[in-house]
Amino acid sequence: MRKRLTAVLLAGGTALAVGLGTTAALAADATWTVKPGGTFSFSGSAQVKDAKTGTIAKCTSLKLGGTLKKGSGLGGAGLGTIKTGAFTGCTVGGIAVTVTSHGLPWKLNATSFAGGVTTGTITGIDLVATTTGCSATLDGTAAGANNGKTKITYSNSTGKITLLSSGGNLHSWAVSGCFGLINNGDVQKASGSGTVTPKQTITSP
Repeated sequence: MRKRLTAVLLAGGTALAVGLGTTAALAADATWTVKPGGTFSFSGSAQVKDAKTGTIAKCTSLKLGGTLKKGSGLGGAGLGTIKTGAFTGCTVGGIAVTVTSHGLPWKLNATSFAGGVTTGTITGIDLVATTTGCSATLDGTAAGANNGKTKITYSNSTGKITLLSSGGNLHSWAVSGCFGLINNGDVQKASGSGTVTPKQTITSP
C-alpha cells in the first residue's frame, strides 16, 4: 500500500511539474499585435506616495514620448520605448521641486492581456527631484541604477495608461535634507494616468 501511495504521489507531482512548466512556456511564448504602433505621446499626471512617511510627491503634468513596435507576432519585452520624459508642476509634501528624467530610454513591456486591457511595466526609471534644502532620486535598487519599475495597464477602449501602486520596485535614494518627508530606501508607490496619442490597439491571443 505504501509503495502504491508513493507512486501515486510521484506521478501527481510529475504531472504538476509538467503543467507548471507548460504554463510558464506559454507565458514566455505569448505574442502581441500593435496597431498602428510607431511614434506616440503620453500626457497625464502622476504621483508617488512614501509607504513609510505618507508623503506624496506629485507632478500635475507628465509628458512622455517614444515609439511602439507595430504589426503582429511581437514579443512583450520592449514592446515600446520611452525616449523623452518631462515632469512639471511637481511638489514633494507641498514644496515645489524640479524633476529631471534619467536612464532614458525606458522600456514599455507587456505581460498579460484580458478584456481589452494589457498589463505590463515601465522599466529603467530614474528620476531626480531637487529644491532648496532637498534632493532625492527615485529608482529601483539604488540611485543611478536605472532599474526602477512601475506596473501599468493600457486600455484599448479608453487609450489610457494607468500607473498601479502594486507590482513595482520604486524607492527613494540619495536623499539629502528633505526635512524627514522622505528617507533613504523608503518604498514609493506610484499612481496616476494619462492618454496615449495616437490611440493604440494592443492585443494578445
